[in-house]
Amino acid sequence: MGETEAALRTLAHNVRAARTRAGLSLDELGRRAKVSKGALVALEKAQGNPNFATLVRLADTLGVSVSALMEGRVEGRVRVVSADTVMPLWTGERGGEARLMLTTSGPAPTEVWRWRLQPGEEYRSHPHQPGVVETVSVTAGRMTLVVDGAEHLVEAGQTAAFDGDAAHTYRGAGTGTCHLIMTVHIPPGPTSTT
Repeated sequence: MGETEAALRTLAHNVRAARTRAGLSLDELGRRAKVSKGALVALEKAQGNPNFATLVRLADTLGVSVSALMEGRVEGRVRVVSADTVMPLWTGERGGEARLMLTTSGPAPTEVWRWRLQPGEEYRSHPHQPGVVETVSVTAGRMTLVVDGAEHLVEAGQTAAFDGDAAHTYRGAGTGTCHLIMTVHIPPGPTSTT
């Protein structure tokens, strides 16, 4: 079985399990997450190929992290993850990308992402569930963070935090590549699991 097929099987299993734990039918999950029932059926049969935005909407609706939908069973007390072993979940038109490195376990998980943005390249995110907090720490270059229409320049060595339940955009700024670490802090909830 190839890596992509294995990843789709893991995703299918995790979506089905999270939906069952939440007590949602395919119709209800589709309605709440704004995903068609046909796409959900294909996804739960490991035949779908959801985009990043769909995964975020499903995770938000199910009250879990994106990586809780994507990761297999975690073994051992320490996880070390190399960026080159993680598939990008978003790729930009100019070569930018976002990789979900890992998610911490517990009732209030935190996702850790590595992003690369080229100048002028942007990713627009829909608002997350209430209580989600994001941070962006720029390690090289600069970016423009747009939250509720207000622009904030974040440069190398700076970190910004904001409530993720507002529309937000990440945009590469300046003349060089922007590298950043993003964290998504998910509030505890009755269905939060990793």
